[in-house]
Amino acid sequence: MRDTYHDALDSVTDELVAMSRLVASMMERASAALLEADREKAEAVIEADEEIDSINQEVELSTTELIALQQPVATDLRIVVSSMRISTTLERMGDLAQHIAKTARMRYPDHAVPPELEPVFREMASIADRMGGQMGEVLASKDVDLARRIEADDDRMDDLHRSVLDHLLAQDPGPVNQAVDVTLLNRYYERYADHAVSVARRVIYLVIGERAAT
Repeated sequence: MRDTYHDALDSVTDELVAMSRLVASMMERASAALLEADREKAEAVIEADEEIDSINQEVELSTTELIALQQPVATDLRIVVSSMRISTTLERMGDLAQHIAKTARMRYPDHAVPPELEPVFREMASIADRMGGQMGEVLASKDVDLARRIEADDDRMDDLHRSVLDHLLAQDPGPVNQAVDVTLLNRYYERYADHAVSVARRVIYLVIGERAAT
């Protein structure tokens, strides 16, 4: 019975790793769609969101069954509950990538990001890619040190987020639709990074049983 139980836990972890890698791929393609005005990549991201939703539902079902049938306690309960919350966070990250892709598709063949802000959004995209890759490694390896390093990238993303807001306030934001696009895109990247940090902190909690410092 215990072997079956731990096999089920391992299966949930495998699903989370697969989910995180798909989310990272979605964000990478969404950024490419945005910065290159590539409609095909945008469409691919939008379609991939259904797979993320499906995996999330599978994780929810698996973890609910584990709680109902196995009644885990202590460390095992921490693993199950953390897995449920990580899955929900990853699903939200997939939604953010989809939002970026939808913005790119909506403005195609034009670019949603004005030329003067393109370097900032390229750096935001690069940071999001790096955090997404690290997140998958953290889930697979339970590497606490790597989980803690994710926050350094989040700090830089916050700096870039503020710089875009400062630009919008200090300069002529241009057409209203462009200003709205930039404001929302800026928020999507910032939230994506926050969610990556949330996943990292939950892994730290899962491993050492203590909340990461905020």
